Amino acid sequence: MTLHDETTPPDAAALAHPVSGGAASSSRHERAVGNLASRVYPDGDDARADPWSIDLERIQFSPYFSRLSAVTQVVSPSMGGAPVHNRLTHTLKVSAIARVVALQLNTRSRQAGEGDVCNATVVEAAAYAHDLGHPPFGHLGETTLDRLARDELGLADGFEGNAQTYRILTALDVVENAPRGLNLTAAVRAASAKYPWAPSVGAADIERIGPPRGIRRSPDGAYRVHKYSAYDIDLDDLAEARQGVDAEPLRQSIEGAVMDLADDIAYSVHDVDDFYRAGILDHAPIAAEFRGWLDDVLEWRSRDDAEVRAELAPGAGLERLRRKMRRDDPWIADDEAFLAAVSDVDAEMVTDLLARPFDGSLTAERRLAGFTDRWIRRFQESARLRPLDTPRAGPVVLSPWAWHHVEVLKFVHKRFVLSRPDLAIQQRGMSRILARSVRALGEWLDDDLDRARTPRRLRELIALAREQYAQLPAERRPTDAEAETLARSRGIVDYVASLTDAQAFALSEAISGRADRLWALGQRL
Repeated sequence: MTLHDETTPPDAAALAHPVSGGAASSSRHERAVGNLASRVYPDGDDARADPWSIDLERIQFSPYFSRLSAVTQVVSPSMGGAPVHNRLTHTLKVSAIARVVALQLNTRSRQAGEGDVCNATVVEAAAYAHDLGHPPFGHLGETTLDRLARDELGLADGFEGNAQTYRILTALDVVENAPRGLNLTAAVRAASAKYPWAPSVGAADIERIGPPRGIRRSPDGAYRVHKYSAYDIDLDDLAEARQGVDAEPLRQSIEGAVMDLADDIAYSVHDVDDFYRAGILDHAPIAAEFRGWLDDVLEWRSRDDAEVRAELAPGAGLERLRRKMRRDDPWIADDEAFLAAVSDVDAEMVTDLLARPFDGSLTAERRLAGFTDRWIRRFQESARLRPLDTPRAGPVVLSPWAWHHVEVLKFVHKRFVLSRPDLAIQQRGMSRILARSVRALGEWLDDDLDRARTPRRLRELIALAREQYAQLPAERRPTDAEAETLARSRGIVDYVASLTDAQAFALSEAISGRADRLWALGQRL
C-alpha cells in the first residue's frame, strides 16, 4: 500500500487562529519582546541584540548538556556492539527537526499573508534543553528515582525528568551574573516546559479545559498528574515565565509545542535506526504481529476489550494500541487512518527494511538512511497550527496521517525492544544501583560523626533547596523542620540525578566498599 500523505499546508484561516504562542502577526515578538526577553536577574549580556541566542549558547555550554553524551537513551551508550543514540545525539536531532518545523510554520504563515508565528531560536534552545533532567539509565532511572523520592524520601512531588530539566535551567546550573540558574529569558523557560504545571495543580484548573496530555482521570474521578515540568519548589519561576508568553493555562507555548512534536518525531524514527543496526529488531516476530493484525482487521475490531487484553496471538498488540488511541485521543484517532499507518509501516519498515538484515555495508547504510530521511521529512512537513479545541492537543500538531504513523512506529520500539526480558534484567540491576546510592547518601548525612565528609556538592545542593523552601509564599512554606527534611531529600535526588551512567556505577560500587574503586571518583564527587 502506498503512503497516504497529508502534508499540504493548513488554510489561511487556521494559520490566523489565535493559538497559544501568540497571534499570527509580523510584529509578534517585537510587541512582546519586553516580557518575552525578561530575565529573573539583571544580566550583563542584556545589551546584546538577540537575547534568544544568549540563551541558546548558555544551554549549549552547560556541563549538564555535555553530560548527556554519557547518559542512556534506551540502552547504555557504553554497551558493546553497534553504536546507539545517547541523550546528546538524540537532543541534537530533536533540535535539528524542531528548527526545520519552526521555519516551515513561519514560511506557511507568511505565504498566507501573516507574519511569523514562532521564534525558531527559542524553539532550538528549548530543544537543546529538553532532556537535561534525565537521570542515569534513561527512563528506568526516572522511574526508580520517582519511587525513591516519594516512598522513602518524603517528596510528594517525586522526581520527573521534565521537572528536573526546569530545575536545572532555573536553579541548579550556574552563570556568572546570577545567584542561581542560567537566568534564561521568559520565552525559553516557558518553551522548555513541555508539561507546564506542577503535581499540585488543582482539580478546578484541570476541569476548566479537561485533562491535558500528562494528566489522567482515575475511575474514582480523581486526577493523576504523571507528567509535569516543575516541582512545587520551582513553580513560582514557571508561573512568572509564562506571564510573558501568550499561552493559556495548562497549555504549551507555541515554541514548546514545536519542541515536543520534534521529540516525538526523533524518538519514533531513530530507535528503529539504532536497533536495526544492532540486530535487535527481529524481522520474524514483527512481521507476524503486523500480518496477524492486517489479515484479520474486521475480526479484531469485533472482539470485546477483555478478550483482546488477554490475547497473546500475533496482532493483539496492535489491536490494543488501536483501542488505546481511540480511548485516549478520540479527537484525532481514526480506524481507517490507523489501518493506513499499519499498512505503510508494514510495507516500508517490516517488509522492505527489516527483511534484509543490516550487514554494515554501504548499501545497507544507504537503505537505512533513505528510510530515516523519508519519514522524518514527511513528519516535519505534516506539522501545522491547530485551534485549541481539545485539551489533548498542543497549538502545533502533526496531521492525522502523521500522528497515526508515529504511534505505530513507537509501538514497534515499545513492543519489540522495551519489553525484552534481557533488557528488563539489566534494568532491574540499574534500579538497584540507584537505590543503593540514594539510601547510602541518606545514611551518610544522618551520621553525626562523619557528615562533614559528605561531598561538598551534595551539601551545596541541600543548602540551595533549603533556601528555596524558605522563600516560598507563606501559604505554601513548610515549617523549618519540614523544610530541613525536604531540602535534604531534594538535594540527594538532585545529586544522584546529575550523574552520568558511569558515575552512577562508580558511586554505587565505591559506596559499597569496593577497594579498587577507592580513587575512581576523586573530586568528581
